[in-house]
Amino acid sequence: MGIEAKRKIGTLPRGPKNLITDVPGVLVGHRTLTGSDLNTGVTVILPQDGHLYREKLIAETHVINGFGKSTGLMQIQELGTLETPIALTNTLSVGTVSTALVRHMLSTDPGIVSVNPVVLECNDSGLNDIRRMQVREDDFSAALTAAGETFEEGAVGAGRGMSCYGLKGGIGSASRRIRIDGVSYMVGTLLLTNFGRLSELRFDGQPLGRQIQHLKSRMEKEPPERGSVITVIATDLPLTARQLGRLARRAQNGLARTGSITGGSSGEVVLCFSTANRIPSESGGLVSLQMMSEAGLDKAFQAVADCVEESVLSSLVHAETVSGMGRTRESLSDYLYLLS
Repeated sequence: MGIEAKRKIGTLPRGPKNLITDVPGVLVGHRTLTGSDLNTGVTVILPQDGHLYREKLIAETHVINGFGKSTGLMQIQELGTLETPIALTNTLSVGTVSTALVRHMLSTDPGIVSVNPVVLECNDSGLNDIRRMQVREDDFSAALTAAGETFEEGAVGAGRGMSCYGLKGGIGSASRRIRIDGVSYMVGTLLLTNFGRLSELRFDGQPLGRQIQHLKSRMEKEPPERGSVITVIATDLPLTARQLGRLARRAQNGLARTGSITGGSSGEVVLCFSTANRIPSESGGLVSLQMMSEAGLDKAFQAVADCVEESVLSSLVHAETVSGMGRTRESLSDYLYLLS
């Protein structure tokens, strides 16, 4: 998988699937809902193959712009650990999916009396009748069951009703392999893209959005930026929560390359986790952790920026044209000939 135009974003080698699931242990699943003015769904990211509540992962979040309604970020910022799968959905379905995620965690451990469900959102009301609140708890369960090492990108799962740069957005993913002191590591990203104005879209540095505007003779005034983007970063680099925060902040570099200006009414949230260390939930004493030297992080910063940029473009290229709520959002793939 990857960008169909086969353009290489950056200089680092891609992972074998060019997906976030190139990070060992990470799985992704979707549940897509379609119908009359129904374009929505759920996407679930499983961060590791063990019992996440009993063996937590080190994590950190970064809020680029806080116009969002996510759950679970506060505890991650306080404790620096992730203890549940990560779910993505639409704004008004966060509560339903959060309840479903809690029920799932309770079913895995009879001793759980408190858990921190992580549910992140973007608003898909442009193509989806969001007030119908069609997402159900079973849809989370279906996405969880579908989780695997390969998954679709584009207008699927939580990305079904999303719009990006005035075109059809959705789910995009990418990965990069880096070597530090002779050891190979993986960095992967998955984005839920629902932001940007067409005139600002850049594809590998080229002003593709303006070219599309001229082609369509659509030079009317564009609405202000009111979208959102969720960025999930996974890596097997042994990093502390503070270091993961440094990676998370580099996501904005990749977004900016595609044309993002981070509008005031836009919600940009980043969640970054490492699979290298596991924190026992019942440990009351010392825990031994591995930690990468700060000197080795520049390659990881580069990998994050490249992966985020490519994930945005991949979400646009893989998304099919979708109509709903009296609107149509076209696929960027219909315009890639402009790059030749």
